[in-house]
Amino acid sequence: MEKISQVLHDNYIGKNVSIRGWVYRIRASKKLAFIIVRDSSGIIQAVASSEKLNEDLFRELSSLKVESSLSLEGVVRKDDRSVAGYEIDITAATVFQNNDKFPISRDLGEEFLLDNRHLWLRSREMTAVTKIRSTIFKAYSDFYYSRGFYQVQPPLMVSTATEGGSTLFKVPFFGDEVNLTQSSQFYLETFIFSLENVFTIAPSFRAEKSRTWRHLTEYWHAEAECAWIGNDEMMDIEEDMIRYIVNQVLENNIPELKELGRDIDALRKTTKPFPRIRYEKLIEMSRDFGLDLKYGDDLGADEERKIMVNFETPIFVTHFPRELKTFYHMPDPENPDVILCHDLLAPEGYGEIVGGGERIWKLETLEQRMKEYNLNPEEYYWYLDLRRYGSVPHSGFGMGLDRVALWIMHLDTITNAIPYPRTVRRTKP
Repeated sequence: MEKISQVLHDNYIGKNVSIRGWVYRIRASKKLAFIIVRDSSGIIQAVASSEKLNEDLFRELSSLKVESSLSLEGVVRKDDRSVAGYEIDITAATVFQNNDKFPISRDLGEEFLLDNRHLWLRSREMTAVTKIRSTIFKAYSDFYYSRGFYQVQPPLMVSTATEGGSTLFKVPFFGDEVNLTQSSQFYLETFIFSLENVFTIAPSFRAEKSRTWRHLTEYWHAEAECAWIGNDEMMDIEEDMIRYIVNQVLENNIPELKELGRDIDALRKTTKPFPRIRYEKLIEMSRDFGLDLKYGDDLGADEERKIMVNFETPIFVTHFPRELKTFYHMPDPENPDVILCHDLLAPEGYGEIVGGGERIWKLETLEQRMKEYNLNPEEYYWYLDLRRYGSVPHSGFGMGLDRVALWIMHLDTITNAIPYPRTVRRTKP
């Protein structure tokens, strides 16, 4: 049994092959049925002839509907008029299911397609999306394995908040209450004292009531923590990582990128160095981009979009004011009013895909920052312990893999970049 992509070559012309899959399109007359069949690897047109098949089989094949399942045998021939440039003349076939009319078509509304995502996943568009996502996830892991990192598995149910209590999902837990994790960062930090360099891929949850084109309430979070390095070295690693991920997609997913209409040349520009711009400087530059920002303003989705349409590579924004970032970020020793951190913003208007920086590693500094945020030290006893016993300088980051996919595929909304999006308005299917 061959995959469809295997037989789309001249060396299969004239050979008898066997494939199996689902009906993608079909049109039939009294004498011929043209059946476009898809499997996980691609599509091909198969031709059923009433002159070559017995009457019952031809009638059965002619009556197939979209998404009916079958296997077939036949001889491959070249035909530039067909959808894939090759055809199979059917000599035998088995129909597994001739189903009812498939309810999905491209002209249906976005909400209908979201409600029926379990069926829309079969579309060429969503198949391309999921294949590219697979490459992105694999490339992320491969990159860190190649650097000698260890993959670890932190918990998803936690008792402490990383990014603030207002965005926590609370769930009952045997008469008590716990939170769904916003980030694995704190737990990754515990691992660096034995493994030094670690990474993970895990879902994270944010109870933000955001309805923007790039927000999800459940998303896939790629995070890493590294002992003995500072903010600049962390950015070096991340730049290499992003470039590696993009290169892997370009090596493995050109057909899928073309299916989505992606400008491939735009992706190739990630070979250029990523500019590193201080927050203060970017605020000044933003005036040239038509924004009325002042020092101390946060950069939201709208602001980042207006800024990043002016860049063709990702950029690092560094040295944010301390009040814009959470308590664990390291203040700059040369100017404690800013912190040693960075956001990595994607070009073409996509904005933040990575947030990271140097962590506070001295106990007294962390305790002071926690006081500024009115945090109860008892709830963070184990996080403070990391600074009591063998603390070292270290840095890390968190990256939204769904946002990376959104940018790489140049999609218009993040709900189209993930198979089953979870937002403030959507929990099904």
